Amino acid sequence: MAPTSPRTMPGVLELLPRDQIAFQSMLDGIRRGFELYGFLPVETPAIEYADVLLTKTGGETERQVYFVQSTGALEQGEKPELALRFDLTVPLARYVAEHEHELVFPFRRYQMQRVYRGERAQRGRFREFYQCDIDVIGKDSLSVRFDAEIPAVIHAVFTMLAIGAFTIQVNNRKLMRGFFESLGIADDERQTLVLREVDKLDKRGAEAVRATLTGEAFGLLPDTAQRIMQFVQVRSTSLADARTKLAALGAGGDLFEQGRAELLEVLETVAALGVPESAFALNLSIARGLDYYTGTVYETTLNDHPQIGSICSGGRYDNLAGQYTKSKLPGVGISIGLTRLFWQLREAGLLRDAAGGIDVLVTQMDAAAWPQCLAIARELREAGIATELALEPGKLGKQLKYADRVGARFAVVLGEDEAARGVVAVKDLRSGEQHEWPRAALVTHLRGVLSGNGARS
Repeated sequence: MAPTSPRTMPGVLELLPRDQIAFQSMLDGIRRGFELYGFLPVETPAIEYADVLLTKTGGETERQVYFVQSTGALEQGEKPELALRFDLTVPLARYVAEHEHELVFPFRRYQMQRVYRGERAQRGRFREFYQCDIDVIGKDSLSVRFDAEIPAVIHAVFTMLAIGAFTIQVNNRKLMRGFFESLGIADDERQTLVLREVDKLDKRGAEAVRATLTGEAFGLLPDTAQRIMQFVQVRSTSLADARTKLAALGAGGDLFEQGRAELLEVLETVAALGVPESAFALNLSIARGLDYYTGTVYETTLNDHPQIGSICSGGRYDNLAGQYTKSKLPGVGISIGLTRLFWQLREAGLLRDAAGGIDVLVTQMDAAAWPQCLAIARELREAGIATELALEPGKLGKQLKYADRVGARFAVVLGEDEAARGVVAVKDLRSGEQHEWPRAALVTHLRGVLSGNGARS
């Protein structure tokens, strides 16, 4: 029988070790940023009950869900009652409703796990991917100051990741809906359609959006469409500019004024939390496509690479777990689609070369040196230095080539001459330089160099 051809299904990202190290480094950086702001880790099962996961029937989400069924159930012709999670928000809603009386509110959680969607196979779209989420859930109420804290977390995370200058764009759906009401667009369904269309402004361009709004599907009068276009093209360049432009919008109804007040408080609190004014801005076209956002909304983009699109988005919602509990649980949160972000950064050549997961390779040229090589490796590991030991003797050139390919920073060489003089040769595989250090001082020297130069960055 011919062997089965090794292959992976479309829509998954399977990395070689050096890229996996870079990906893991991004995960670690995001986790550090989340924990720095007091968010607590949560994990939920990859598999949920289908009726819990799909609280709304029909729609795009249900068409993308992977259902799960055991072979025994398949043989009996049973309908699948389980499904893979398609995001982390719905499982969070279930989690909070199920553990409501055990949690402390406001509940601050971060979650970094894989999710699954039956995406149509195409370049840059994934069926299995990591999401990195934070949410703050309140009981009965949640101050708008929590909305302002989220951009501070975003700023901390992407500053740590060092992937270039970025802008956190902020808006408020109450402000948008209140403005639409003033134009006679009062029906909730029609408002949602307009929200979704203007959210595409930066992707499609002003003329394309204007044409859609005045087209047959929307049927807005040219003057109404023009007023919408003027509104959604408002941007700010500083906090003072944002204050001026929000004030210049004129008076509005209750919903409009509530949205304006919330948006102004969010922007001023973001600045008070230490986020530079260059890193956040007012953008009145940001709406987000999901229907459950009710107030503040965010999108984050790289300044020099707008073609990548949003690298982090989210917003405020009135009642996270309304499908599962009668309690009112308002919340605010954001999500980083890390798999897609990593792929885009790699494609654009924006990823820094990742250091290997190995600090030192202890070479072995002669079997007689095995006891000393073993002792060196043990000492380095006890000192917290990631070390691989060549378990069989071989040619030094071949071992150094191997060390370089696996990403080791240093190679330790102990030949007969070095052993006789009580020294070891240490080769820096980045610079190519080689120095001799006293055998007794090896651990101290290596630990100092590694900590000082960030070898494991």
